[in-house]
Amino acid sequence: MAAAKGACLNHISRESSDIRRLADFYKEIFGFEEIESPKFEFKVIWLKVSPDFAIHLIERSPDTQLPEGPYSAASPVLDPTHLPRGHHVCFSVSNFDSFVQSLKDKGIKTFQRSVPNRPIRQVFFFDPDGNGLEVASRDE
Repeated sequence: MAAAKGACLNHISRESSDIRRLADFYKEIFGFEEIESPKFEFKVIWLKVSPDFAIHLIERSPDTQLPEGPYSAASPVLDPTHLPRGHHVCFSVSNFDSFVQSLKDKGIKTFQRSVPNRPIRQVFFFDPDGNGLEVASRDE
């Protein structure tokens, strides 16, 4: 038996040298709400995804030697075709077709596919820092 009972995902964090740009992207693309953030010795922006889930955007330390974004496990370039096997976070939407059209209208490069033997469609793309994102269709 697992040691933790009732475990659920609370938040994900993304480190960025420009958290305002990243927050504006997530607010515009997904409609996430910016919520009050605690005051740390570095800048943070918290975005509410659902009542029990958030994204924490954290100011990148100037001493960090890592690249800005992970891109994917298989590619050193921003190529969304690599994301089904690369590092990404997935959200679900009930308005899949109009959501994908909104990405195209904004000029965001995407890769689409369907889950074999299931009625789920997927679109893969990157945020401004190169973090992989997936959006899956959800029945309305």
